[in-house]
Amino acid sequence: MAKKTTAKKIKVDKAEAAERVKKIWPRLNKIYPQAKTALRFKNPLELLIATILSAQCTDVRVNMITPDLFKKYKSAEDWARADIKEIESDIRSTGFYHNKAISINRACAGIIEQFGGKVPDTMEELLQLRGVGRKTANVVLGNAFGKPAIACDTHVIRLSRRLGLSENSDAVKLEFDLAEIVPESNWTTFSHLLIFHGRKYCRARKPDCENCPISKYCPAAKNPALW
Repeated sequence: MAKKTTAKKIKVDKAEAAERVKKIWPRLNKIYPQAKTALRFKNPLELLIATILSAQCTDVRVNMITPDLFKKYKSAEDWARADIKEIESDIRSTGFYHNKAISINRACAGIIEQFGGKVPDTMEELLQLRGVGRKTANVVLGNAFGKPAIACDTHVIRLSRRLGLSENSDAVKLEFDLAEIVPESNWTTFSHLLIFHGRKYCRARKPDCENCPISKYCPAAKNPALW
Protein backbone atom coordinates (compact mmCIF):
# COMPACT_ATOMS: atom_id res chain seq x y z
CA MET A 1 0.00 0.00 0.00
CA ALA A 2 1.42 3.38 -0.97
CA LYS A 3 2.20 5.77 1.83
CA LYS A 4 -0.07 8.73 2.19
CA THR A 5 1.81 11.95 1.51
CA THR A 6 0.96 15.27 3.05
CA ALA A 7 2.26 18.76 2.44
CA LYS A 8 4.89 19.91 4.89
CA LYS A 9 3.61 22.14 7.63
CA ILE A 10 4.95 25.59 6.98
CA LYS A 11 6.63 27.59 9.69
CA VAL A 12 5.95 31.30 9.65
CA ASP A 13 8.05 34.03 11.19
CA LYS A 14 5.71 37.01 11.63
CA ALA A 15 8.45 39.59 11.16
CA GLU A 16 9.46 37.97 7.87
CA ALA A 17 5.82 37.67 6.85
CA ALA A 18 5.27 41.37 7.51
CA GLU A 19 8.29 42.22 5.35
CA ARG A 20 6.95 39.99 2.61
CA VAL A 21 3.64 41.84 2.70
CA LYS A 22 5.52 45.14 2.26
CA LYS A 23 7.20 43.76 -0.85
CA ILE A 24 4.19 42.17 -2.54
CA TRP A 25 1.65 44.89 -1.67
CA PRO A 26 2.82 47.57 -4.15
CA ARG A 27 3.28 45.01 -6.91
CA LEU A 28 -0.15 43.46 -6.52
CA ASN A 29 -1.75 46.88 -6.10
CA LYS A 30 -0.20 47.99 -9.39
CA ILE A 31 -1.23 44.84 -11.25
CA TYR A 32 -4.83 44.85 -9.97
CA PRO A 33 -5.83 48.52 -9.48
CA GLN A 34 -9.46 47.50 -10.02
CA ALA A 35 -9.45 44.91 -7.21
CA LYS A 36 -12.79 44.96 -5.42
CA THR A 37 -15.64 42.59 -4.69
CA ALA A 38 -17.15 41.03 -7.79
CA LEU A 39 -20.60 40.97 -6.19
CA ARG A 40 -22.89 43.69 -7.49
CA PHE A 41 -24.87 45.71 -4.96
CA LYS A 42 -26.30 49.15 -4.33
CA ASN A 43 -26.59 49.12 -0.53
CA PRO A 44 -25.49 47.11 2.53
CA LEU A 45 -28.59 44.89 2.50
CA GLU A 46 -28.03 43.85 -1.11
CA LEU A 47 -24.41 43.00 -0.39
CA LEU A 48 -25.38 41.00 2.70
CA ILE A 49 -27.89 38.97 0.69
CA ALA A 50 -25.46 38.48 -2.21
CA THR A 51 -22.72 37.33 0.13
CA ILE A 52 -24.96 34.75 1.79
CA LEU A 53 -25.93 33.51 -1.67
CA SER A 54 -22.28 33.27 -2.75
CA ALA A 55 -21.49 30.45 -0.32
CA GLN A 56 -20.52 27.40 -2.41
CA CYS A 57 -21.51 29.37 -5.51
CA THR A 58 -19.69 31.58 -8.00
CA ASP A 59 -20.03 35.36 -7.91
CA VAL A 60 -20.95 35.20 -11.59
CA ARG A 61 -23.97 33.02 -10.84
CA VAL A 62 -25.04 35.24 -7.94
CA ASN A 63 -24.79 38.34 -10.13
CA MET A 64 -27.02 36.66 -12.70
CA ILE A 65 -29.96 36.37 -10.33
CA THR A 66 -29.61 39.35 -7.97
CA PRO A 67 -30.92 42.04 -10.37
CA ASP A 68 -34.36 40.38 -10.43
CA LEU A 69 -34.15 39.46 -6.75
CA PHE A 70 -33.45 43.03 -5.68
CA LYS A 71 -36.36 44.32 -7.77
CA LYS A 72 -38.68 41.87 -6.03
CA TYR A 73 -37.27 42.17 -2.52
CA LYS A 74 -36.39 45.81 -1.91
CA SER A 75 -36.12 45.85 1.88
CA ALA A 76 -35.40 43.70 4.89
CA GLU A 77 -39.16 43.67 5.49
CA ASP A 78 -39.76 42.14 2.05
CA TRP A 79 -37.34 39.29 2.76
CA ALA A 80 -38.59 38.73 6.31
CA ARG A 81 -42.25 38.55 5.27
CA ALA A 82 -41.67 36.33 2.24
CA ASP A 83 -42.56 32.66 2.30
CA ILE A 84 -39.49 30.44 2.66
CA LYS A 85 -40.60 28.25 -0.24
CA GLU A 86 -40.86 31.29 -2.50
CA ILE A 87 -37.39 32.47 -1.55
CA GLU A 88 -36.09 28.95 -2.19
CA SER A 89 -37.57 29.00 -5.66
CA ASP A 90 -36.06 32.41 -6.41
CA ILE A 91 -32.52 31.45 -5.30
CA ARG A 92 -32.51 27.76 -6.28
CA SER A 93 -29.77 28.14 -8.90
CA THR A 94 -27.22 29.22 -6.28
CA GLY A 95 -27.33 25.82 -4.55
CA PHE A 96 -28.02 24.99 -0.88
CA TYR A 97 -31.13 27.08 -1.39
CA HIS A 98 -33.04 25.76 1.63
CA ASN A 99 -30.44 26.81 4.19
CA LYS A 100 -29.75 30.05 2.36
CA ALA A 101 -33.45 30.92 2.23
CA ILE A 102 -33.80 30.39 5.97
CA SER A 103 -30.62 32.38 6.70
CA ILE A 104 -31.75 35.31 4.56
CA ASN A 105 -35.27 35.30 5.99
CA ARG A 106 -34.11 35.10 9.61
CA ALA A 107 -31.24 37.56 9.13
CA CYS A 108 -33.65 40.11 7.74
CA ALA A 109 -36.06 39.47 10.59
CA GLY A 110 -33.17 40.15 12.96
CA ILE A 111 -32.32 43.37 11.12
CA ILE A 112 -35.88 44.56 11.68
CA GLU A 113 -36.28 43.39 15.26
CA GLN A 114 -32.83 44.31 16.57
CA PHE A 115 -31.56 47.11 14.35
CA GLY A 116 -34.57 49.11 13.19
CA GLY A 117 -34.52 47.74 9.66
CA LYS A 118 -30.96 48.81 8.86
CA VAL A 119 -28.00 46.49 8.36
CA PRO A 120 -25.66 47.04 11.35
CA ASP A 121 -22.12 48.23 10.71
CA THR A 122 -20.12 46.47 13.43
CA MET A 123 -18.75 42.95 13.57
CA GLU A 124 -20.39 42.25 16.93
CA GLU A 125 -23.85 43.21 15.65
CA LEU A 126 -23.55 41.50 12.26
CA LEU A 127 -22.63 38.22 13.94
CA GLN A 128 -25.97 38.30 15.77
CA LEU A 129 -27.75 37.76 12.46
CA ARG A 130 -28.70 34.25 11.29
CA GLY A 131 -26.32 32.87 8.68
CA VAL A 132 -23.70 35.58 9.14
CA GLY A 133 -20.19 34.48 10.07
CA ARG A 134 -17.00 36.50 10.20
CA LYS A 135 -16.30 36.15 6.48
CA THR A 136 -19.72 37.48 5.48
CA ALA A 137 -19.50 40.22 8.09
CA ASN A 138 -16.07 41.27 6.83
CA VAL A 139 -17.30 41.43 3.23
CA VAL A 140 -20.12 43.74 4.30
CA LEU A 141 -17.98 45.88 6.59
CA GLY A 142 -15.20 46.34 4.07
CA ASN A 143 -17.23 46.84 0.92
CA ALA A 144 -20.53 48.36 2.02
CA PHE A 145 -19.34 50.45 4.95
CA GLY A 146 -15.72 51.13 3.99
CA LYS A 147 -14.34 49.79 7.25
CA PRO A 148 -11.03 47.86 7.36
CA ALA A 149 -11.90 44.17 7.14
CA ILE A 150 -10.15 40.98 6.08
CA ALA A 151 -12.45 38.52 4.33
CA CYS A 152 -10.80 35.09 4.16
CA ASP A 153 -12.20 33.06 1.29
CA THR A 154 -10.53 30.01 -0.26
CA HIS A 155 -8.22 32.15 -2.41
CA VAL A 156 -7.03 34.18 0.58
CA ILE A 157 -6.44 31.03 2.61
CA ARG A 158 -4.52 29.31 -0.19
CA LEU A 159 -2.31 32.27 -1.09
CA SER A 160 -1.60 33.23 2.51
CA ARG A 161 -0.18 29.77 3.15
CA ARG A 162 1.77 29.59 -0.10
CA LEU A 163 3.23 33.04 0.49
CA GLY A 164 4.23 32.11 4.01
CA LEU A 165 2.01 34.70 5.65
CA SER A 166 0.31 32.28 8.03
CA GLU A 167 0.43 28.66 9.15
CA ASN A 168 -3.35 28.56 9.49
CA SER A 169 -5.93 27.30 7.03
CA ASP A 170 -8.75 28.10 9.47
CA ALA A 171 -10.37 31.28 8.17
CA VAL A 172 -10.81 32.94 11.57
CA LYS A 173 -7.27 32.22 12.76
CA LEU A 174 -5.92 33.37 9.42
CA GLU A 175 -7.89 36.61 9.65
CA PHE A 176 -6.22 37.47 12.94
CA ASP A 177 -2.78 36.46 11.61
CA LEU A 178 -3.13 38.76 8.61
CA ALA A 179 -4.42 41.57 10.81
CA GLU A 180 -1.04 41.53 12.59
CA ILE A 181 1.11 41.82 9.47
CA VAL A 182 -1.01 43.89 7.05
CA PRO A 183 -1.53 47.61 7.81
CA GLU A 184 -5.12 48.12 8.92
CA SER A 185 -5.82 50.69 6.20
CA ASN A 186 -4.98 48.01 3.60
CA TRP A 187 -7.00 45.11 5.04
CA THR A 188 -9.95 45.19 2.65
CA THR A 189 -7.91 45.80 -0.49
CA PHE A 190 -5.32 43.19 0.46
CA SER A 191 -8.03 40.53 0.58
CA HIS A 192 -9.20 41.51 -2.90
CA LEU A 193 -5.65 41.54 -4.26
CA LEU A 194 -5.07 37.96 -3.10
CA ILE A 195 -8.38 36.89 -4.62
CA PHE A 196 -7.55 38.47 -7.98
CA HIS A 197 -4.05 37.00 -7.95
CA GLY A 198 -5.39 33.59 -7.00
CA ARG A 199 -7.73 33.61 -9.96
CA LYS A 200 -5.11 34.75 -12.49
CA TYR A 201 -1.85 33.09 -11.40
CA CYS A 202 -1.94 31.22 -8.11
CA ARG A 203 -4.67 28.74 -8.98
CA ALA A 204 -5.39 25.82 -6.69
CA ARG A 205 -4.40 22.90 -8.91
CA LYS A 206 -1.81 24.43 -11.19
CA PRO A 207 -0.24 27.71 -10.06
CA ASP A 208 1.57 29.60 -12.82
CA CYS A 209 4.75 30.27 -10.85
CA GLU A 210 6.78 30.75 -14.03
CA ASN A 211 4.84 33.88 -15.00
CA CYS A 212 3.83 35.02 -11.51
CA PRO A 213 5.08 38.57 -10.87
CA ILE A 214 5.64 37.93 -7.16
CA SER A 215 7.08 34.41 -7.35
CA LYS A 216 10.49 35.55 -6.11
CA TYR A 217 8.88 36.42 -2.78
CA CYS A 218 6.89 33.18 -2.55
CA PRO A 219 8.20 30.21 -0.52
CA ALA A 220 5.88 27.82 -2.35
CA ALA A 221 7.32 28.79 -5.72
CA LYS A 222 10.66 27.44 -4.49
CA ASN A 223 9.17 24.45 -2.66
CA PRO A 224 6.23 22.76 -4.46
CA ALA A 225 5.58 20.63 -1.37
CA LEU A 226 3.93 23.72 0.13
CA TRP A 227 1.24 23.67 -2.56
